[in-house]
Amino acid sequence: MIVLAIDTSTSACSAALWRDGVVLSRRLRDMARGQSEALIPMVAEVMAEAGLDFAGLDLLAVTVGPGAFTGLRIGLAAARGFALASGLPLAGVSTPLAVAAMVPPAERAGRTVLVAIDSRRDEAWLQAFDADLRPLGDVAALLPEQAAALVAGPVVLAGDAAPRLLGLLTEAVLASSAGWPDAAMVAEVAAAQWSAGLSLPPEPLYLRPPDVTVSR
Repeated sequence: MIVLAIDTSTSACSAALWRDGVVLSRRLRDMARGQSEALIPMVAEVMAEAGLDFAGLDLLAVTVGPGAFTGLRIGLAAARGFALASGLPLAGVSTPLAVAAMVPPAERAGRTVLVAIDSRRDEAWLQAFDADLRPLGDVAALLPEQAAALVAGPVVLAGDAAPRLLGLLTEAVLASSAGWPDAAMVAEVAAAQWSAGLSLPPEPLYLRPPDVTVSR
């Protein structure tokens, strides 16, 4: 299976082509802004580098959140456009799962994985997983000091808000992985979920309404 995956849900922008466990081509930039300008050229670059066009793909994948409101809309709009133009199926992947899957198995062993994603407010988006990446509850918007209610025992923290939790959990360590999803891992997760019939719909996962004011 060949998968094109993209991610703009947090503080990075990435695109990758993945085939049966092998990353064919990948681009990733640490950037909280400017993803709308960077994403499409990234996709063009990975496609050209791998020598593929959309007719050679089997699946498209995109992170669905929770994450930055604008970032989610950028990624989802692009992915839906690709799917509409190519006729390819489109699978959604939760952002916390994509972040958790970045943690190396040796670091997950014997520990709960707690993903903390920056919400750009006082709270963070938190979700716990076991060492095999099975969710231990739903993702929730919580203050860092509320994280202790989600986990017990040894914990490995992942995500761009993970450092905020480090001093609040007595048996916690930081993962060595980056704090954002990598489209290469999004593709791998999407392929596994698609094969198992567990894919999420390509719809944004919002935990609160957008911060907008309607003009009178």
